[in-house]
Amino acid sequence: MRPPLVPVLTLVLSCALALTGCSAQQDGGLKTADRDIEPAPGCGERSWTDPARTGENRSPARCEAGAPAPRKLKKTRALTIATSTLTAEYVAPLQIAIREGEFAREGLDVELKVLPTPEALPLLAKGEIDALWAAPEAAVVNGINSGFDIRWVAGNFSPAPKSKSGLWVRLRKDEKPTSVSLADRKIATLIGKGSVISYPMDTLLSEHGADMESMSFRQLGSSDVLTALTSGAVDAAWLLDPVWRRVEDDRKYTFLGGQPPGEPLGGALFGPGLLSADVDAGVALLRAYIRTINTYFAGDYKKDPAFVAELAKILKQDPKVITAVPALRMDWEIRKGTTDRLQKAYRDAGVTEGEPVPEARLVDRRLYAEAVGHEP
Repeated sequence: MRPPLVPVLTLVLSCALALTGCSAQQDGGLKTADRDIEPAPGCGERSWTDPARTGENRSPARCEAGAPAPRKLKKTRALTIATSTLTAEYVAPLQIAIREGEFAREGLDVELKVLPTPEALPLLAKGEIDALWAAPEAAVVNGINSGFDIRWVAGNFSPAPKSKSGLWVRLRKDEKPTSVSLADRKIATLIGKGSVISYPMDTLLSEHGADMESMSFRQLGSSDVLTALTSGAVDAAWLLDPVWRRVEDDRKYTFLGGQPPGEPLGGALFGPGLLSADVDAGVALLRAYIRTINTYFAGDYKKDPAFVAELAKILKQDPKVITAVPALRMDWEIRKGTTDRLQKAYRDAGVTEGEPVPEARLVDRRLYAEAVGHEP
């Protein structure tokens, strides 16, 4: 039996009935006249990478520290960014941008508001919040397909090559790490089939004799996923940072893989306000975000004890927990074909229906291109 579509469809219907802020945008881009792209000193060739490139050998785009320079808006804009958490490391650039005044230098007064994605989506589509720091999950795809005027406009991170955040399996008797079969196994995850993690999960399952629709998934809380694996309640689990360190040296378990290297699966989603009504503010927000990455997160930011202490404070974590796993590769760019691969996984999992949504209706790279002075 196919699982039901994700709950956002109900929200989409409610939004459509309200006839408020849910207009479809068929052309897949900014609803404005062409904008002039001005050079951004400190952002040269390295500030843009070919969207088709992925993999461990792809270095993320970078400008010099402090670049792109602020271009303060004539009038201060108050913006609200929704995020499902304030303690995850991928949200740290937003908090540092607020703390260090990077948004303020652009003329932006930014507030971070904790909201689950299903609650935030209709608010974003109606313009009641300005941006959502999340991912193009199945709920987002279904929402856009039903008329939400939303685009994925910037990436967040890709994993470090040494990261082992991902799918771990408990080996059966006489089973070797090089010959694992996932057929007929139970898997515990924090997020469920509608998450972007469905994409790497779909790939890993197919490589090990299984598929999304036939697997038995258990969606558990963050503290329960590892317990379910080690107690034998499930056979495999998707373990996040830094939980995987608990089984890394135990030969009963093996790591099968995680998020594809060099390919962000989340980041900034904009609604109609920053996409069309106030594009200047949208570009300014991304410019401040990109400058924060280049200034504070360009390399291995965990080598600086003082910065780790600052991160620990804003993320409300122990510094030892932060340094227990490799630094994320903060990455503002979106790769070509990511949303196609995500949608294949969602269809395989049975959480979306109908024809795939074209990338042009899901992604808009022009705002971060303008921020770094690149002609896309």
